[in-house]
Amino acid sequence: MKVVVVGATGLVGGKMMQVLEERNFPLTRLLASASPKSVGKSILFNQSEIEVLSMEQILKEKPDIALFSAGSGVSKIWAPKLAAEGTVVIDNSAAWRMDPSIPLVVPEINGNLLSTADKIIANPNCSTIQMVMVLAPLHKKFDIQRIVVSTYQSVSGSGVKGINQLMNERAGKPVIRAYPHPIDMNTLAHAGDFEENGYTTEEIKLTNETRKILGNNKLAISATAVRVPVTGGHSESVNVTFKKPFTLDEVLYLLNEMPGVVVQDNPDKNLYPMPLFAHGKDDVFVGRIRRDDSAENGLNLWIVADNLRKGAATNAVQIAEFLLKHKLINRK
Repeated sequence: MKVVVVGATGLVGGKMMQVLEERNFPLTRLLASASPKSVGKSILFNQSEIEVLSMEQILKEKPDIALFSAGSGVSKIWAPKLAAEGTVVIDNSAAWRMDPSIPLVVPEINGNLLSTADKIIANPNCSTIQMVMVLAPLHKKFDIQRIVVSTYQSVSGSGVKGINQLMNERAGKPVIRAYPHPIDMNTLAHAGDFEENGYTTEEIKLTNETRKILGNNKLAISATAVRVPVTGGHSESVNVTFKKPFTLDEVLYLLNEMPGVVVQDNPDKNLYPMPLFAHGKDDVFVGRIRRDDSAENGLNLWIVADNLRKGAATNAVQIAEFLLKHKLINRK
């Protein structure tokens, strides 16, 4: 089993390698690729140094699985080329997510959509993954009518540049800006790029991807994405209206039964999810679970997860694990 991580020197790519190592993924050889300036350098995996290869070299190696986290431009060029050689590509960029012929997968929710014919598989956006992990079991039972979500997204979602801006501002050092304004001691209602309709690309991704994963293209969703001065972990305030009535006991039961979801909801003990404690973990944490008394069948939730792990790297590796477990990949 030959696996390549494309974008191996980036935040998510590095996390993919870490997760592969932690989960003892059954590979016989790990390959790494990154931008041309990194080719020839060495990076560490399982206490061994591996050389960073060019994409031309990777193509000749014909890996079994490719985990991509190098941006949409790289994915659009190289994913089809690798797929044509029989490699299964799991892509973390936005390049393929809304392509109707490409499955957009969170294994716990819709892994059943995968087949041996799928050579390119899209990994959802980080904010989408953590929200649908909580909403999917509730949607199945109570049928969601409308979602209003505000995200509180960490600077790691902007890569190393976002982290550097926050930490350098905090230390009073010179800053190369990832954002148009200071982020330390501040919040920016600006995650992604603004589109003509006034929404940002992050807000549009959250809307469209949630509809695709939950299987309802007409689902009413309104999103606001906010960047906050946190180095790791995204948080979301989610207001949901269901078509069917529910009890809080039913909601808690469904969430406790959902694999990969951890309920942290004890206000008397100040227990609720926080990015500080979600950092470095693969679970999605949910708390502040309470009725919205202003709307019939309304529910409020607070959802937190590590955006680099379940929001990106871990979900991608879990897709690969699902393919192997269900014999949906032909080993070369």
